[in-house]
Parts: sequence; C-alpha cells; structure tokens
Amino acid sequence: MNKNMGVIAGSGEFSLLACNQARKQGYRCITAGIEGQADSKLKNISDVFAWFDISNLLDVVPFFKKNEVTKVVFAGKIDHLLIIKPKKLSRSVLGLLARGKDRSPSAILKTAIDYLAGHGIEVIDTTTFITTAVCAPGVLSKKRPSRAIMDNIEFGWDIARKTADLDIGQTVIVKNKAIVAIEGIEGTDKAIRRSRDLAGKNTVVVKVCRTIQDTRIDLPAIGLETIKSLVSSECAALCFEAEKMPFFQKEESIELANAHNIVILAKKE
Repeated sequence: MNKNMGVIAGSGEFSLLACNQARKQGYRCITAGIEGQADSKLKNISDVFAWFDISNLLDVVPFFKKNEVTKVVFAGKIDHLLIIKPKKLSRSVLGLLARGKDRSPSAILKTAIDYLAGHGIEVIDTTTFITTAVCAPGVLSKKRPSRAIMDNIEFGWDIARKTADLDIGQTVIVKNKAIVAIEGIEGTDKAIRRSRDLAGKNTVVVKVCRTIQDTRIDLPAIGLETIKSLVSSECAALCFEAEKMPFFQKEESIELANAHNIVILAKKE
C-alpha cells in the first residue's frame, strides 16, 4: 500500500498539525510549501519538501508524481489576493482559473481539485489529520458570556452562515445587534482589526462553516493569531462553530484570551 501523503501547505498551524498527524499514522509526508505562506518548520517534519511560487503552482503535479503521491490534502490558508492578481500568475495558472465559474476561494479550489484528479491525484478530507484540534460545544474561557454577548452571537450567527454560503466570508463582527464588518478578501484577522476602527471596542466576532462545507477545501479555522487580533481590537468575545472548525494552538490562545477577559465560545447549530 502506498503510504505517501502529499500536503499543499499554506499559512498557519494547519499544515504543521496535518503533517505531524499524518506521520503518526504511518504516512510519509511529501510537502509542497507555498512561498510566502507556508511555515519553514515544515521542512523539518516532512519526508520530502519543496517550495513553490503561487505563480507556477501547477508545478506541484510533476513534484507529486515524482514522489509517487496519489493522495493530497490542502492544509492552511493561501492569501486569496495572490490569486486574483493576474500579473502575478503564469499563463498555465490563468488558463486553469478560466475553467472555474468564478474566482471565489471555493470555486478556485474546486477547479484545482478537478485538475489534480485529471492527473491521478485525489484531494482528500483535511479533517482526517486534525481531529485533535476540533472542539466540543461549550465555553472555553474563564469568563462566561453575558446575556448581551449571547444576543449578539445569536444575531450574528445566521448572518455569518448566509455570507459563508454565498462565499463572501465566514466571519461577521457584531456590536449592539448591528453588523459592524463582514469578512471579505482580507481574511478574518484584518476584518477584526477593521471593526475596531469602525465601532471601537467590545465587539463580538462570530465565525462559522458553510451549511454544506466541503471539508477538502477552505475549511475555516481559528488560532493564536485570531486571538491576538481580538486582543489588539479589544473585542468582547469570539464564537466559532463547534465540532467542525479546528482551533489551533488552543491552550496558548485560551490563556491569552483569559488574560484579556475575552469570552471564547464553541457553539453548535
């Protein structure tokens, strides 16, 4: 049985955890790190590692074939801004993008999945290697949510789900039951910081998955950088989807949230 696992690695802890867990399950990790996105620590925990520029990302196919990879995972975030700047992309990548219905994150990734499948490489469920990062429902912080915070969470939850399903963004920031900011192409952390400029402190951040979430691609996650953004923006609370959304660097993140009296709640639909 072929035990080679390909990893297309973007930013964050996602790819590090995926590689570590895959190796614990007996796989050899063949990692394609996206330059400017992936963590250089991946070189130390991968069996084979190579850097790839986003402009020539299709070169991962011969890399994986050379290393006898037939299954890969997308692990970590790739800045969407890198993909919508045509002058940064090769003709082959632009040609691939033209096959998709649009240039939303999910459409681009689904086009990539079809392309890889055409070359005999299957993209598998990313949650296979990150089960330890998923949280059960409940309050994770020392501080419990007040009635006002819960009202803002309930208000923001359905709206966040709708924006996620529309492939706009999976995070909304709420204050006094009004939407302050919706995550766009800039990502969660920058949306949180933008909300501070718009509405001041004590906002509530709500992040969810899509109603029908393809767990092979664009799986939303939170981690230490998310909590740092909450702290710098003086947010009151973060609510994220339990049992689906991974929480990376959880212990360190919760310790930081507790130090700044921020509520962290994992909520189930």
